[in-house]
Amino acid sequence: MQRLPLIIAYFLVLGSVCHCLQLQAIALPQAGASANSKAASTPKSMTQEDSQQLFEQGEKALRAGNLALAERSFRAVLAINPQVAGVYANLGVIYMRRKQWPHALEMLQKAEKLAPQVPGIRLNIGLVYYRQNEFRSAIAPFESVVRDAPDSVQARYLLGLCYFFTDQYKNAATTLEPLWPQESNQLNYLYVLGIAANKSQNPQLEERALGKLVGIGQNSAEFHLLMGKAHLNREEYDDAIAELELAAKVNPKLAFVHFNLGIAYMKKQDFDRAKTEFLKDIAIEPDVSFDYDQLGMIAYQQQHDEEAEKNLKKALQLDPHLVSSQFQLARVYQREGKHALALAEIDSAAKADPENASVHYVRGQVLKSLGRTQEAQTEMAAFTRISSSALAKRRNELDPNSVPGPTPNPEISTEPQ
Repeated sequence: MQRLPLIIAYFLVLGSVCHCLQLQAIALPQAGASANSKAASTPKSMTQEDSQQLFEQGEKALRAGNLALAERSFRAVLAINPQVAGVYANLGVIYMRRKQWPHALEMLQKAEKLAPQVPGIRLNIGLVYYRQNEFRSAIAPFESVVRDAPDSVQARYLLGLCYFFTDQYKNAATTLEPLWPQESNQLNYLYVLGIAANKSQNPQLEERALGKLVGIGQNSAEFHLLMGKAHLNREEYDDAIAELELAAKVNPKLAFVHFNLGIAYMKKQDFDRAKTEFLKDIAIEPDVSFDYDQLGMIAYQQQHDEEAEKNLKKALQLDPHLVSSQFQLARVYQREGKHALALAEIDSAAKADPENASVHYVRGQVLKSLGRTQEAQTEMAAFTRISSSALAKRRNELDPNSVPGPTPNPEISTEPQ
């Protein structure tokens, strides 16, 4: 138990989470119209039997991963009868797999309206929000699923995570603790439960979770990853690198080990080694926005603006709401004298994170360059106000050139494999 104090310190810093559950969307087979739906007119050239066949064809294609055929089949069903809840639910699944979140949400909400009694539809609505890191919006759908299907492990776990990510630690602990029989052999479950218990002043549950974490972690790659992040959050960068290298030695394909090594090397101002590590992580997890975000930051520091722009745009393509990439891209455009483009990016960052001192500082600089002096002064006043607050001190944002936000944790936003 010698490592217990270090783990507790890590918990208090609030690290990252990646759950082992398969977060797969649940397709809702429903060939006929919902019992609550209104009768729909059927074209003479098509029959209900045709609709059934098309629906089954769409389901088969969806199971086989042929999303284009599945979409065409389900759209053809809607042409016959636009009141089939299962069609909208399955279209929602298709768009989820394509990460077309607005379309997915639109289809799933139509399905929910036609079949409000089906928990699987609401689970998928919650998943759409969850996979976009919109944890507050995901809470209500997950709550409704847990209420109607209290034995749903996936819904309960995701609800607990959403409470956790929104600092509702008592709710997180209460929601997650009943999953102990199923999940207590999972390091990440124990990690989240331990933090939630600590934050909600439940020492018995905290000790239970931490003790089990240490007991089952041993020398696994995942445990070394957690320990490395603990050192990283304590700014013990050499120790962090040592632990993360051990994790990589045990399992060189473990996601996010190389990402966190990259963060550690960046903290040591070793940008070339950091870049190497982020590229290794991309080889394992090619769609993690934070890798490209960090590569963009390195390129900016090295004054390689074209490379920085390319990586930051890739990060925003994967996550349009990533404030650090919006902020960094604004700085790239600012340095290039593209002030209108810089303003567009920094405006997006300001909208997403209005209490960020660094964002106000850069926005003030850009507005000044555009000749909008009064607005620039307002931004600088906001920078001064926020930078002197306790929140800014906690977030280490007193440096106006710093990138907003804490150390990124891609395990939170990336869908587990």
